Amino acid sequence: MKILNPEEIKAADQATIALHEASYLDLMEHAGTRCFNWLDSLLQGNPLKIHVFCGVGNNGGDGLVMARHLINRGYNVSCYIVNFSDKRTPEFLENYNRLKDEGNWPLVIKHEQDFPELLDGEVVIDAIFGIGLNKTPKGFTKKLIQHINSVDAFRFSVDIPSGLFAEKSVTDPEAVVKASYVITFETPKLAFFLAENEPYVMDFEIIGIGLDDAFIDDLPSKQFFILKDDVIPMYKPRKRFSHKGSFGHSLIIGGSFGKMGAVNFAVNGALKIGSGLVTAYIPKCGYSILQMAIPEAMVEIDAEEKIEFFNPKTNATVIGIGIGMGTDKKTIKGFGKFLKQTTVPMVIDADALNCLALAPSLLKEIPAHSVLTPHPKELERLLGKTSSDFEQLEKAIAFSEKYDVVIVLKGAYSKIIYKDQLYVNSSGNPALATGGSGDVLTGMITGLIAQGYTSIDAAVFAVYLHGSTADLAIEDMVMESFTASTIVDFIGEAMKDILTPDSKEELEKELMDEFEAEFGEDLFDDLEDDEFDDDDDF
Repeated sequence: MKILNPEEIKAADQATIALHEASYLDLMEHAGTRCFNWLDSLLQGNPLKIHVFCGVGNNGGDGLVMARHLINRGYNVSCYIVNFSDKRTPEFLENYNRLKDEGNWPLVIKHEQDFPELLDGEVVIDAIFGIGLNKTPKGFTKKLIQHINSVDAFRFSVDIPSGLFAEKSVTDPEAVVKASYVITFETPKLAFFLAENEPYVMDFEIIGIGLDDAFIDDLPSKQFFILKDDVIPMYKPRKRFSHKGSFGHSLIIGGSFGKMGAVNFAVNGALKIGSGLVTAYIPKCGYSILQMAIPEAMVEIDAEEKIEFFNPKTNATVIGIGIGMGTDKKTIKGFGKFLKQTTVPMVIDADALNCLALAPSLLKEIPAHSVLTPHPKELERLLGKTSSDFEQLEKAIAFSEKYDVVIVLKGAYSKIIYKDQLYVNSSGNPALATGGSGDVLTGMITGLIAQGYTSIDAAVFAVYLHGSTADLAIEDMVMESFTASTIVDFIGEAMKDILTPDSKEELEKELMDEFEAEFGEDLFDDLEDDEFDDDDDF
């Protein structure tokens, strides 16, 4: 699913109107009605007091449509016009007049003394500002937002919380509605996925409002929200005569005294995701541990308690490196020499990232199309401090372009960045916040690259499956008991979950198309036309 910016959404509005002989008023009626239907299904006629705050633009028009439907359904509604400007859109005015024509006159708020009393437990609908907002609310409008936030109400925002910018950081935290729930139109907004905006978007849902799908599909967007349907086509089914060599050789380099568990998780991640062969290159102290824990893996050793020499003999397809490795001076020196000698793509995690931060001259030695998997603090060590999540994304994009690498920024809504492309993951939950979780992910990405997935596809696919393990596991357990071992146990379930009956049929058709392209479309027809005698000797 694409993440559209305000300009793209505006273009989709205009295209829909032109292609379908619709109007902005039609789109507004549809959007407001969809929001009403959602809230009505939640409230089920509950006589709670509902306050609807409408701006004077099209977002306010959506709110007026909601108010009209709520009143007509018999809800206890008070509607207010937040008069922050003398400019009104024609669609807003039309819906304002429709409400008045039905005998419902909204109260106009011009000053702080016009604010209505709000009580805990009531419902507040926020339709003051939309995605076109480009400056921070001030004056009585800011005070109204503070008034809305001051009570323990259910705050429902239409499309985006008022005061939140779609594509830049908040400058005044006191001037943004803290929405309990957001119904957003057609596509999510990038702002919803940034940790700094968590107070303003407790939860959200995406609804369609009838914008032209073909036009949206053709938009050259660079930002995507990764859903299950997006990863199904990435899956590479195995062919009948495949063998272990068909699925690559993953080399996992890491570990130090007391930190062999990290390598264990990464190796298991690579194996469970389907790497044909996996070798672990570790300190000598971990040899017996790994051989006993994972008999499927091969093992090479380095120095006694840490990795110093980096001289594996394995002819690897891809290398996952850094987990539990440490940042000893000898380790950094050996890692630097190894980088200069290696051309296969790497998945660089944990202490390998910290080594790069301590020796930034090594960055230029990273093989092209490698994948870096930092958490926010590790990314900060590489990029330097930033003032906001938006700035960090901009710096990460520039870093990816400079070094031709994929960046997986781990966390809630993990983000995968390759040059100017941004992929935001939809799967997962806080259960993944457990030691070893990232180590498993490193192994999963490594194992997919070994099998022939491109670096960007491997990163997107692995991140989605990694998150899906937590979504599946907590159906039968609590988040607190979820561990990295649970991720390993559920990788197969996560893979099976994307292979629904429909997706299996699609994959079978794809394989059949490939077969016919190679051997000819009439091969099966020829077979059907052949006549075989029951007595023929085969």
